[in-house]
Amino acid sequence: IRLTVAEVEQDGTYRILDEEREMVRLGHDMDRTGRLAEEAVARALAAIGKMKAIAEGFEVTEVRAIATSAVREAANGRAFTREVFRQHKVRIDVISGEEEAELAFRSATRHFTLDGRSSAVVDIGGGSVEVILAAGTVIDQIHSLPLGAVRVTERLVRSDPLRKKHWKVMRREIDRGIREGIGRLPHRAEVMVGSGGTFTALAHMAKWQREGRHGSVQGYMLTPAELVHLLDRLREASLDGRRQIPGLSADRADIIVAGAAVIARLVKRLGTQQIMVNERGIRDGLLLGMIADLTGASAVDKQQVSDRMEWVRLFARKCRSNERHCEHVANLSLQIFDGMKARYQLSAAGRDVLQAASLLHDIGYLISHSKHHKHTYHLILYGDLPAFSPREVELIANVARYHRRAFPKKSHANLAGVSADDRKLIAQLSGILRVADGLDRTHSQAVSAIRTRALRNRLRLDIEADGTPEVERVEAERKSDLFRKAFDTELELAWRNPQEHGRVAGTPRPRLHVVAAG
Repeated sequence: IRLTVAEVEQDGTYRILDEEREMVRLGHDMDRTGRLAEEAVARALAAIGKMKAIAEGFEVTEVRAIATSAVREAANGRAFTREVFRQHKVRIDVISGEEEAELAFRSATRHFTLDGRSSAVVDIGGGSVEVILAAGTVIDQIHSLPLGAVRVTERLVRSDPLRKKHWKVMRREIDRGIREGIGRLPHRAEVMVGSGGTFTALAHMAKWQREGRHGSVQGYMLTPAELVHLLDRLREASLDGRRQIPGLSADRADIIVAGAAVIARLVKRLGTQQIMVNERGIRDGLLLGMIADLTGASAVDKQQVSDRMEWVRLFARKCRSNERHCEHVANLSLQIFDGMKARYQLSAAGRDVLQAASLLHDIGYLISHSKHHKHTYHLILYGDLPAFSPREVELIANVARYHRRAFPKKSHANLAGVSADDRKLIAQLSGILRVADGLDRTHSQAVSAIRTRALRNRLRLDIEADGTPEVERVEAERKSDLFRKAFDTELELAWRNPQEHGRVAGTPRPRLHVVAAG
């Protein structure tokens, strides 16, 4: 358990006044029992009481306490937080693995330049390790893996020093946990920013080896080869031997082998070439958020952006999206939507979701051309869209995700928790987006306007363009399949040349007639 007491400066930064640390091992033996041990709870209660007294000595005005994986997973986690409040009047927020990761990422982007680089921000604690995969300062994926230093030690450290056969078992199990937790990688992470006690311990050891002295390791850089060398040294030493290693605190010597092994296997799996150590991590991210709330920085930003679509455009620019194409697709999508809304009872809220998804549908190219629609989904899900509710963000992410390739299916992981009504809306809006995207396949904005006509047994889109752009015609036809299925209708595309005074262009008139499937 750690305490940081800080004073906020006028420029929004902070100055640390005091820090305190108690190694209580709250999650000790929890893998076996599923509960916080009584001894660990007693140590934690004593530590929190001490830390509260220190904070009160500084006459602090704002206090926030958070708990992570051990309390989150323990059967008696809630009872523990109630007891903390009963004894010390300290309210503990039990945060999710995703929130934990976002705090680490906020700190990393504040102190390290990640623009233009594929990166992984990793925070390792006792029970879990949080992994954030990002492109520049934009989060692509967040994973919480049950591979914390204490948990892996209790499960997999079976000899001291660690025998070769036991090391092979540990390595295999860590690799399996990483593979199952992260799955197929969206991209290599050329740089890793690491926070947590294991990272700082390794950095202190390396600093002593290089420079023969102690000191701050904020921003310290490790190479993969240096990490492997340190791990080999640690796993070949006994516990007593590790306690004598300069730079390694004695109370971390028993869990450092497991923690270093997890980091080394992540580095290998992610293809990382450079490891940068962030001494501040989650507590820093928490402080930065508290300061933003206290100073009203978030509120000021929201006032400056009055139209919530401007938040979408800001995020799209951050992801280096093709603004001209996406704006045009959004315009075409809305023209189709507005012409259909009465017949299909489409809501105004759905219109905003469609517009946002259209503006963002190609941001996945920031990660990779391959499967960019899936990268788009993750970027939106973890992106900065403060003007939208969590449900709206999920809808936007899914509509953008299905602008190409597979149809939405309940069996897809991203739709598992989505209601039937929202799945229907996602299919309808994605169907509209697909047609609009097809109508600007060459990114030349050849289509100038669309008028939707609801006929007796079909929909007709009168499409104005200079001539009949062949690529757009073929692509709109090809991408109309989800539209037909979602709206259960026949679709007719009619091309018009605005210079011919409203007369349908061409003889015979190019049209697409399709009968809805199923």
